[in-house]
Amino acid sequence: MTPNISSADFLPLLPAIIMVVGACVLLLSEVFLSATASRGYQAVLTAATAAAGGVVSVWLMFQPAQQVFLGYGVLDPFSSFMSFVICVGLGLAALSAAGFLRKRGAERGEFYALMLFASAGMSLLGISAELITLFVNIEVLSIGTYALTSYLRRGTRPSEAGFKYFILGAFSSAVLLYGAALLYGATGSTQLLEISRTIGPALNEHRALIYSGIVLVAAGFAFKVAAVPFHMWTPDVYEGAPTPVTALMSAGVKAAAFAAMVRVFLSVTKGIDPQLPLVLFSALALLTMVIGNLLAIPQRNVKRMLAYSSIAHAGYLLMGVAALFVTQPGEAFQLLGPSSLSGSTAQELGRGAAQADALRGILFYLLAYTVTAVGAFALVSALERREDEDKGTAWDLDRFSGLAQRRPGWAFAMAAFMLSLGGIPPTMGFMGKLLIFRSAVDTGLIGLAIVGVLSSAAGVYYYLRVVVYMFMRPVPEGAHALERSWTTELTLVLSTAAVVLLGILPGPVTGWLTQASSLFGGP
Repeated sequence: MTPNISSADFLPLLPAIIMVVGACVLLLSEVFLSATASRGYQAVLTAATAAAGGVVSVWLMFQPAQQVFLGYGVLDPFSSFMSFVICVGLGLAALSAAGFLRKRGAERGEFYALMLFASAGMSLLGISAELITLFVNIEVLSIGTYALTSYLRRGTRPSEAGFKYFILGAFSSAVLLYGAALLYGATGSTQLLEISRTIGPALNEHRALIYSGIVLVAAGFAFKVAAVPFHMWTPDVYEGAPTPVTALMSAGVKAAAFAAMVRVFLSVTKGIDPQLPLVLFSALALLTMVIGNLLAIPQRNVKRMLAYSSIAHAGYLLMGVAALFVTQPGEAFQLLGPSSLSGSTAQELGRGAAQADALRGILFYLLAYTVTAVGAFALVSALERREDEDKGTAWDLDRFSGLAQRRPGWAFAMAAFMLSLGGIPPTMGFMGKLLIFRSAVDTGLIGLAIVGVLSSAAGVYYYLRVVVYMFMRPVPEGAHALERSWTTELTLVLSTAAVVLLGILPGPVTGWLTQASSLFGGP
C-alpha cells in the first residue's frame, strides 16, 4: 500500500532541504574551478544558505504542530527553533572559516558542503519522532563532522582527533541503538508517541528491559553532548579539529543532541517512575558542571579551555533537562532533588507550566551559547598560525597578550564572549543562566542550583584570565602581524552585537520562546 504523504509532510524538512541544495551547488561549482582559482564566494554562499534556512525555520515556528511522514517526524515550534539555532551557528562558523582556510591554502567547496550536510542532519535530528529515524540522522551529522575533524590532514593532531572522534562516536551510537532496541522489544514500537502510550502498561512485564533501554539511550546522548563521564573525547577532538569545525561542533551538534534528548525522554519516561530520569539527569548535571569547570581552570591552551568550558555548559543545560522531570517537589531525593523550600512555588506553577519554563530556559541558553561559542572560536582561529599548531603553542594564553593594543575591536569582542560564557551581566549568557537556574529553583532543585551557581563562579576565574591577558599584559616581543579577514570580522561583529544587545534587551527572543517551548505531544 502506498503511504499517504502530502506536501505538508515536507514542511519541517525545508531548512534541511535548503542546506542540502546549497551543498550540492558548492560541490558542482568546484568542478569548474582550477586549483588556483579564488573561492571567496563559497563561505558567503554557505552563510547565505544558512540565513535562508534560518528564515524558513522562523516561519515554521508559527505553523500548526502536526505529525509528518506517518509519525516518523513532527513539525512543531520547538524543532523549528532548534533548526534556527543550528542555522545561526552554521552561518557564523562558515564566515569564520573563510580566512582560516585561505591562510592554509585549504579553501575548497567540499569543506563547506560537509558543513551543510552535517547541519542538515542536525536539523533533521530535531524533528525526528521515531528511534530508527533519529539514529539515521545522528549518523548523517556524525559522518559529516568526522570528515570535517580530519579535513586538515597535515600533522598528527587532525588525524588523531578524527580517529578518536570516529571510534568513540561509533561506540556511543551503538550504545544508543542497543537501548533503542531494548525499548522496541518492550513496547513493540519505535515511534515516540506510540512508546509514550504503551510504556506504562508494559512496565510490569518488562521493567528491567525498559529501564536498561532508557539508561543506554541516555548514555548515547550523554556522549553527544559531552556530559561527564562521557566527555573524554572532547578536549582532544576540539583541539585537533580545524577551529571553525570546533565552533560548529560545540554549538550545532550540542543544540541538535539536546533537542533530540528532550523529545525522546519526555516521551519514553511517561508512565514510569519519574525518579529515574530525575536522578539520572541530576547526577549527570552535577558531575558535568563541577568536573568541566575544575578541569578548565589549569588550562593555558585557550582552545582546550573552551573545550572544557563546553563540557561545563552542557552541565547547566542538563540541569534544565532535570527540571523537566520534577513532578511533586517536597518528596524524597533531598540534596540534589526537589526541596520543600520551593514546594509552594512549584505547586503554583503546576507541572506543565514548570516544564514550559524549563524548556524556555534550555532554548534561550542554547541560542546564547551558540552565538557566544562560535564568536570565541572565530577569534581563536584569527590569532592562530599554522606553523605553531604542531608545537602546541598556537592557542597559548600568550597569544592574547596585549591584544587590546594591537586590535582593540577584537579584544572588546573576546571580552564580551568571555563575560557571556561566565554568566556576567549584561550579556546574553547571563540571561541564559538566569533562566536555567530559575527553572531549577522553581521546580525545587535547590541543591543542584546552588552547585550550578558555585561552579559557575569558579568558571569566572579562567574566563577573566583571558581578559586580563588582553588588556593588562604587554605585547610579546617578536609578535607576528595579525592578518585581517572581512568575513572573520563580520562574524565577530554579529556575534558581539547579539551577545550584548540580547543581554540588555532579551524581549524579542523571549517572546519567541513562549511559542517555541511547545512540543508536539509534549508538555
